[in-house]
Amino acid sequence: MPQNILVSGASGFIGRHVVRAARSQPDVRLRLMRHRAAFEPSSADRIHSVSADLRDPSSLRQLCEGIDAVIHCASAVSGDAQTLHTVNDQGTHALVDAALQQGVRRVVYVSTASVYGRGPFREAEAHTLPVRPGSPTSHTRAAAEQHVLRAGGTVLRPHLVYGTGDRWVIPGLAGLLRYLRAGVDCPSVHSAVDAGALASAAVAAALTDRNVAGVHHANHPVPIQAAALMDLVRKHLDVSAPGTLDAQQARARAAGAPQALHHLDMLLVDHWFASADIWRLLDCDPGPSPTDGLPAHLPWYRELLRPDPAPGR
Repeated sequence: MPQNILVSGASGFIGRHVVRAARSQPDVRLRLMRHRAAFEPSSADRIHSVSADLRDPSSLRQLCEGIDAVIHCASAVSGDAQTLHTVNDQGTHALVDAALQQGVRRVVYVSTASVYGRGPFREAEAHTLPVRPGSPTSHTRAAAEQHVLRAGGTVLRPHLVYGTGDRWVIPGLAGLLRYLRAGVDCPSVHSAVDAGALASAAVAAALTDRNVAGVHHANHPVPIQAAALMDLVRKHLDVSAPGTLDAQQARARAAGAPQALHHLDMLLVDHWFASADIWRLLDCDPGPSPTDGLPAHLPWYRELLRPDPAPGR
């Protein structure tokens, strides 16, 4: 029987991967929500695009009519506190209310492990960790989770998400290495997931008949050492960062750059979230480890990180 799925944030980083994963399911019809502009008309009769805005509840009222499941990927990750509150908290509340009013069977929200705040976390289970967001973005995304959970929905919490479209994880690490002009002696471990695998989990959670309500960590089950992740970036993206600093030396060198220091402080601390259960529950492939998965996305990262040409060239 065909399933009708609404994807919010369908033109964003995760949303694009969700659309691709959903299109691989022959019985899925998609309604794609985007707020900045209408999509190009699609020739696929299983895809319909709509314009709606989480900041405007009136635009959401009929959005879920005829929809079986919602995969909510839209979030504001920057901006002032009011914008974050309006989009992430109030907007999600309005979207969930619209889904409930239309009898939507399931809501899946792609959230973030940053709602826990700063680690250390080592093989941590979702049910054991208190939510302690350390930023306005994380605070409002934690509030968004509560609206989904109160509706009996599913919340997926990845940590580091890499892949085509990523402008934060690998680019941020490359920027840190370039700023430090060295690697860092860092024994910490981090959970990570390929964006395509995360998207497949979100689609599977929307379609399954199993009870997947609640919060789930959604990362590759095997974490990666921070040093190995830095080596991947240096090797594959030609980042010149010879030598190695210890943590104290790296912090001293990054002291004048708040963004670099933010990335460094996160990198130096374990952020390992136990994530095997969701893949078993959904009978879903967790995708490649970062060591194996990152090379597939090198064209995206190389183009994104390519230095701007000098003026006049």
